[in-house]
Amino acid sequence: MPGMLKAIFSVRMLRTLLMGFSCGLPLLLTISLLQAWMKEEGVDLTVIGLMALVGLPYTVKFLWAPFLDRFTLPFLGRRRGWMLVSQIMLVLVICWLGLTSPTNNPWLVAFVAFLVTFFSASQDIIVDAYRREDLPDEELGLGSSLYINGYRIGMLLASGGGLIMADHMSFSSVYMILGACMVPGIITTILSPEPETPAGTPKTMQEAVLLPLKEYFSRSGAWWILGFIFLYKIGDTMASAMTTPFYLDIGFSKTEIGAVVKLFGFWATIVGSLVGGIMMLRLGINRSLWVFGILQAVSTAGFALLATIGHNIMALSGVIAFENLSAGMGTAAYVAFMASVTNKKFTATQYALLSSLMGIPRVLASAPTGFLAKHMGWLSFFVMCTLIAIPGMLLLLRVAPWNKKKSAVLQ
Repeated sequence: MPGMLKAIFSVRMLRTLLMGFSCGLPLLLTISLLQAWMKEEGVDLTVIGLMALVGLPYTVKFLWAPFLDRFTLPFLGRRRGWMLVSQIMLVLVICWLGLTSPTNNPWLVAFVAFLVTFFSASQDIIVDAYRREDLPDEELGLGSSLYINGYRIGMLLASGGGLIMADHMSFSSVYMILGACMVPGIITTILSPEPETPAGTPKTMQEAVLLPLKEYFSRSGAWWILGFIFLYKIGDTMASAMTTPFYLDIGFSKTEIGAVVKLFGFWATIVGSLVGGIMMLRLGINRSLWVFGILQAVSTAGFALLATIGHNIMALSGVIAFENLSAGMGTAAYVAFMASVTNKKFTATQYALLSSLMGIPRVLASAPTGFLAKHMGWLSFFVMCTLIAIPGMLLLLRVAPWNKKKSAVLQ
């Protein structure tokens, strides 16, 4: 118990939380907050919709991750040097975005917003690599949960906080304030130690691109891991994609949805990922994937139960609490697992590839959910989403057996 408390309240965990906050803050500055600003300025809805394309760097960040693995800047080291550069550039481009005019020059807004997402994605690459190299394997679960919580707090400040501030001041001022909120991340980077660079890191760009792929696919179960990453949360993802229309369809008001689902649900997710991280200290990553995966599937079945109950605030609160708690736990274990199967010689490149794959179900699997819900009905749709979790759980037999501390396909 003293060892667990020492891990929970360590400087490493505080550092991980603050780095998560620094990564989460820029994300919604080019989505919800920018959309609100453009809408207020009278920008055409078509243009607002096209602004989603500025988020492309988040999905293709693996393209320049090898560059960050290969080169070391002449200050602060291999990881912290790039981290500091990306954070300083984020402060500058976030403030620059606040000085643009969505009405007079939407193309400049799009360009600067693209720069925000590029440097934000770059920061994500480095912070993910730093966390893998800084934390011992047994602390990856807790570290991942604190990183996720910091990330969500940063998102909440940027979206909820930014919109509230925009009611009392100009959007330009809001962006200046939020740009200044990157300063804690910069201080954290400067004060943090540089992880040790393992022997065998890439010496050329060719090595930086090819060696991570060669090393990863030389493992006997490399494809099993990719399949698992794709399938583990696919049922949860598909169900989540249609929850808002579902709530409205069975009679909940927008106020009820906002109060219970968004606010209450946010804190349930925070608690879930924190509890999941602490449990992983005891269970380990493999067993946590089993336990949390089962809880995820059961929580998806909760929506099917709600479909039969109908409009009932207590039932909605119970389903949301359980779903968000289990989702928080599952995500923490999922992210920790991805970090654990990367080779520290090529952390940035391999983790960027795996995390990009993680985002594919969010787009591809979510696309047909409206069609399926319309033709199957809500009850059958959520039962299907529950059953879709089974293949991902079965893959745990191959990639994360219950009685092994590490993935069975690491070698």
